[in-house]
Amino acid sequence: DEADVALKPGNLSMEEAASIPLVGLTAWQALVERAKLKKGQKVFIQAGSGGVGTFAIQLAKHLGATIATTASAASAGLVKGLGADIVVDYRKDDFEKVLSGYDVVLNSQDAKTLEKLLNVLKPGGKLISISGPPDPEFAREKGLNVVLRLVLRLLSRGIRAKAKRRGVTFSFLFMWAQGKQLSKIASLIESGAIRPVVDRIFPFEATNEALAYVETGRAKGKVVIKVR
Repeated sequence: DEADVALKPGNLSMEEAASIPLVGLTAWQALVERAKLKKGQKVFIQAGSGGVGTFAIQLAKHLGATIATTASAASAGLVKGLGADIVVDYRKDDFEKVLSGYDVVLNSQDAKTLEKLLNVLKPGGKLISISGPPDPEFAREKGLNVVLRLVLRLLSRGIRAKAKRRGVTFSFLFMWAQGKQLSKIASLIESGAIRPVVDRIFPFEATNEALAYVETGRAKGKVVIKVR
């Protein structure tokens, strides 16, 4: 559908452009649409050296936020260069003991970290998860049947209740295609406000190797497969 696409930024290669839509729209919909992140607010973005993380840090910096993230010591320079103000070495420190008073948290890790993330937020803060669990609002947006709505309500009941007790909110985000948002992202890229972070480009014949590399968790930014 033409409403779901946008013109490629003129300053990107095809490979760089291919790395943008998923991570760009995810970050945009989380920080701009859902969180309504404003200048001067504090945002904690997990896994700053990952695909979503590298884009979200740059977007948050463009929006004027103060940014904290988690990364290894080897990736600290990368995320600081993208705009992170505070980098927590997840191999040495527990982020929930270091960070507090944040307006927004973007979760991209497993469910084990969700409750810890609630402690990072200030009252009225927002925890947005792109890795689950799905919540009732997601079920309504997707028009799911009554049974599935009930299942999703149960899946997220625990974290939603804990969030409510702390005076914060939890929501699940599942990225959707949106051409107008992509066009705004393209404009930011062309202006130099955001740049793609591509770790490696594999030929199509090495797809299995590319997937194996992603599974190692060592990729910084995106891994791209070149079809031809």
